[in-house]
Amino acid sequence: MAKREIIIPKGMESLVDKFHYAPAVKVDNTLYISGQLGRDENLQVIEGAVAQYTQAFENLKAVLAAAGATLENVVDLVTYHTDMRDIMRFLEVKNRYFTKDYPAWTAIGVSALAMPGLLVEIKATAVL
Repeated sequence: MAKREIIIPKGMESLVDKFHYAPAVKVDNTLYISGQLGRDENLQVIEGAVAQYTQAFENLKAVLAAAGATLENVVDLVTYHTDMRDIMRFLEVKNRYFTKDYPAWTAIGVSALAMPGLLVEIKATAVL
């Protein structure tokens, strides 16, 4: 059986304790990253769409870093949006983080996310 390792970045321990999930799971050379949100370490939702999108990507970067990876390792990206009319503004933020070697990307519209006020959730798979 493949070795399985739970990845918990510094500052995300409270999420694991409260919600009982792994921010990421590493199996062999593949990293499966749970949906990252635009909230801070105190579970406060960030105000403003661009700021929230940016925080979600920063949280994604933190999970990758804890596994010894970067955004360049991401091969698949799935984003969940509560308002698809704002996808172009989201794309502007995404393009600041992925400037080359783009991952496959699927954007899905949803009616709600885990906490009130959340606008996006970013799930990713990376190859290490």
